[in-house]
Amino acid sequence: MSVHLCYASFDGRFRTMIDSELYLPEKGWDEPDRRREAGVPESIVYRPKHQMGLELVGRARENGVHLGWVLADEWYGEKPSFIGGLERLGQRFVLEIPRNLMGWTREPADGDTPRGEVQNLVRWSRPMLYEPWTMFHIKDTNKGAMVWEVRAAAFWMKRDKQVVGPYWLVAARDRLDRDTIKYFLSNASAGVPLETILHVAFSRWPVERCLEDEKSELGLSHFECRKYTGVLRHLRITQLSHLFLARQTQRLAEKKSSRDDLPGARRGQRPDRRAAAERGRPEAAAGQGRTTPAGPTGQQPSVTNVSPQNATASIEGTGHPHRDATMLHSKPGRIAL
Repeated sequence: MSVHLCYASFDGRFRTMIDSELYLPEKGWDEPDRRREAGVPESIVYRPKHQMGLELVGRARENGVHLGWVLADEWYGEKPSFIGGLERLGQRFVLEIPRNLMGWTREPADGDTPRGEVQNLVRWSRPMLYEPWTMFHIKDTNKGAMVWEVRAAAFWMKRDKQVVGPYWLVAARDRLDRDTIKYFLSNASAGVPLETILHVAFSRWPVERCLEDEKSELGLSHFECRKYTGVLRHLRITQLSHLFLARQTQRLAEKKSSRDDLPGARRGQRPDRRAAAERGRPEAAAGQGRTTPAGPTGQQPSVTNVSPQNATASIEGTGHPHRDATMLHSKPGRIAL
């Protein structure tokens, strides 16, 4: 088992795995005979995966790699020490969190104030209850447009008996299956639009693709190493190969027409992602913007397009959002990842 750190550009066109560490099991890692047989150095001890993830992020930053955002699944997002570690590094993040994570959508008087589970806060808390579900076209897939309904509000949580925050609590439910709900926690500043947070939150595909590419194309899972050092070397060689191929792919892509990335007869035509989002919703209103309830004429709410162009913002520092949740939908600017 191993812990990986992958890098993806904001538009998702460049991706590579930049670092990995081997994970020792929590039980039996300190057995001398097993360590000697596997060739595990004495300096290597058991660390939880979320601690190893922090080490990978810190090491990347020390080596000059700029990480605009850190994205991780709920196994990391539920760990207070992981969140606190990213904040100490001054790192922006969007983390998926479990539905039973405890916190407040109003700033509490102290840490003893009764808290609620995220799933209940999204459904019943006053800040969320008065926040309408807004539809966002996340991206196009081979199965059609991915559209999710989203709510967001300020969020506080308890860490080491202290109240920390505010963060952004973002709830997204699948428009085609409203029982499927994802919850995200972000320390994005107040000037960051919701489109940017969602673009980052739903950017796990490049990460998963890195693992799939290395396993299927570069032999990551095809090895017969029996020693700790040998496995680690195999990981490093695979990552180096992946980085080389990613750079070559980027270089060759830059030679294509600057108008689009479509091959063949469609080259030079700009794909209309808005049209793709509207397909299947013939009565939907045209145009972008915040969702509004259907009026007396039966007009349906619009869908905001979450794309790398729309999901941009001018950001200074890594501060937390202001308590006024209306700042979430501010005008877009630029952001680098």
